Amino acid sequence: MSDMTMKTPEQVSFNMSRIRNKDSEIETLLRKELWSRGLRYRKNVKTVFGKPDIAFIVKKVAVFCDSEFWHGYEWTNRKDAIKSNRDFWISKIERNMERDSEVNETLGNEGWTVLRFWGFEIKKNTKECADKIEKEVRKNE
Repeated sequence: MSDMTMKTPEQVSFNMSRIRNKDSEIETLLRKELWSRGLRYRKNVKTVFGKPDIAFIVKKVAVFCDSEFWHGYEWTNRKDAIKSNRDFWISKIERNMERDSEVNETLGNEGWTVLRFWGFEIKKNTKECADKIEKEVRKNE
């Protein structure tokens, strides 16, 4: 079934029930790569603003693994593809994008380095994403 095909309410409900906000495929891929490099982190840290998916507390590096749909990848081109419940989804995703900016700004003001990766980047180039994180974490060692 393509993204453009209308789904029944039951199909939509089932699909939504499968979406995870923690331990997603992209988070797990990236964490395994970081762990194999000997980098130790905390995950889903509630005490850090924005609850980063991966955090290096002492180094003040926060990593977010953003899925394309929920965080508005190429939003100006993609929002027209939303066909059902448009008002709800458009406002939800735009609020997520605003929140991402607020998190970036707040953490930056607190001295954190914020790294954000799109899901497709992590899936296609896990090692390159991990390289960027490792470089930042090992800076000034």
